[in-house]
Amino acid sequence: MTVLAQQRAPEIDSITQRDMKADLTFLASDAMGGRLTDTPQNAAAAEWVASRFARLGLKPIGDGGTYFQTYTLATATLGEGNTSSLGAMGTDWYPVRFSPNASAKGELVFVGFGISAPERGYDDYGDPKSAETIKGKIVVALDHEPGERDENSVLDGVVTAQAADQLQKALAAQARGAAGILFVTDVHNHEAPPAVTGAFTIAWPAQQPRIPRYMLGSWVEQVKIPAAQVSRTVVEELMAGAKVSGTLIDLARASETATGSKPVAFSGAEVQVTTAVNRKLINDRNVVALLEGADPKLKEEVVIVCAHYDHDGTNGENVLNGADDDGSGTVGVIEIAEAYSLAAQKGQRPRRSVLFAAWNSEERGLFGAWAYTQKPILPLAQTAAVLNMDMIGRNEEVLEGGGARFRGLELQTAESNNNAVNIIGTTRSASLKQSIEKSNSGIGLTLRLRYDNNISQLMRRSDHWPFLNSGVPAVWVHTGLHPDYHTPNDDADRINYPKMEKIGRLVYQASWELATASTRPALDGAK
Repeated sequence: MTVLAQQRAPEIDSITQRDMKADLTFLASDAMGGRLTDTPQNAAAAEWVASRFARLGLKPIGDGGTYFQTYTLATATLGEGNTSSLGAMGTDWYPVRFSPNASAKGELVFVGFGISAPERGYDDYGDPKSAETIKGKIVVALDHEPGERDENSVLDGVVTAQAADQLQKALAAQARGAAGILFVTDVHNHEAPPAVTGAFTIAWPAQQPRIPRYMLGSWVEQVKIPAAQVSRTVVEELMAGAKVSGTLIDLARASETATGSKPVAFSGAEVQVTTAVNRKLINDRNVVALLEGADPKLKEEVVIVCAHYDHDGTNGENVLNGADDDGSGTVGVIEIAEAYSLAAQKGQRPRRSVLFAAWNSEERGLFGAWAYTQKPILPLAQTAAVLNMDMIGRNEEVLEGGGARFRGLELQTAESNNNAVNIIGTTRSASLKQSIEKSNSGIGLTLRLRYDNNISQLMRRSDHWPFLNSGVPAVWVHTGLHPDYHTPNDDADRINYPKMEKIGRLVYQASWELATASTRPALDGAK
């Protein structure tokens, strides 16, 4: 297919490697302390981004007319009073971290994987008769998802579906009237020891880790029913007492369907569980600014250009500066915002509005972007597309023995990727893919369209993912992992600035194309 040339976006030449290097040298300096969530250095990074937006004359659209959108994170500690009829806490069962202080008593119902994803044609609660079976009962759900090693899975291929997250399963059970939920290992796919001692130690370590384990406050506050992990031994004993036909492995294998399984009642098997978990809420914030579009109608729609400004702090004497991850994307957003501002000063504005966002707490679980999709400043239905830049400053390099961080990625040299950039998420929107390819015709980068359905899980490892799960066309612009990823060597002096300049210009050109086009890109579906 021939890609037509495109008129260059105004002021595109203002995006320069010199400016990017100057900004990144500051943002990724030791003085910024690795920009870890809930630290003074992280707060300083947010203030710096906001000051840059203000200097460019962009509209503050955060809380109270500021450049900040606030939300909450939550941490958890094990409380006193965790009791159940399931056996010894820490051996036979334990409360999961998002569980509230709550109690439940009732008979058990097995619900397969406990996933509700009707938009994919899959629902373990889809049987109309299941509502009566579930209400007031405690459900037992398998961990993970069906077809987790199947590239053609009805969910997200080999990428873990968001609906398979334990918290989402708890909310699905709660929505059906369940009194509580118990999780058990999907024993037909994963080995499961008879006890949960090891998993309990990981979930509730005796010594708190350097970086707290955060959750999104708006999510955990929705969970009202007790949620616990139980051993396979406990479930098998309950099945035996209820005279359920077959074994846990039999039930698990029967749950491997393309549409969802039917609930199986453990008649007569009644359990009691009380979970006690202490939650602490912590304020967190994104940095957001708007350039209003020129079209009286289309300016109500928005294109989002974004990155995340947080990183991993310090580890002993080592500062994890996160120059590539994701200082590079953050300064890319600033440079693109400047190009828009300069163009607007000369009377050139796109038809749609453009939202510039620096998300926080991506490293902790994409929480800034998830928080935005939970409470968007501008309606998601009016969001035309999201262009997310995360790590745009290096060459992908995967060496032998790189470890689990590089799982599923082919061995490759940095030299082979000197002019290449991965565009992740294009399989979800053919029209968005075409816009990016057209925009690249005058830039000349090598676009690698891969990793959308890969066991590396890259598809769900950056801030485009919450938007895709919210029905918005979105892509991740990403130069790839490398040996310095998440190490003290991710410094500003190792960045490929000429390439980073080209990527900044590509994203600007693509965002201008999207913000001026007569039509919006469409979301095509999974995989």
